[in-house]
Amino acid sequence: MNQAIQFPDREEWDEENQAVCFPALVHGMQLNCAISGETLLRRFGGKDPLEAFNANRWDLEEEASDLLRDQQEDNHGWVWLS
Repeated sequence: MNQAIQFPDREEWDEENQAVCFPALVHGMQLNCAISGETLLRRFGGKDPLEAFNANRWDLEEEASDLLRDQQEDNHGWVWLS
């Protein structure tokens, strides 16, 4: 893992966006990452998006790292995994 990008264990379910949101620290600056609950359950199965996220945390953090390095933020500064 790139030491310049860190992922604190502060993921949470966002009811409004129907997504698991999690912070990334990039050179000390916090950015927001997210993946929809629907995508998590489609990709990894199960019934609880947070459980699916936690069971696959390392892979999802690596995917988010790649998107962050490629500067794939949306218009609101969020990185969305698909």
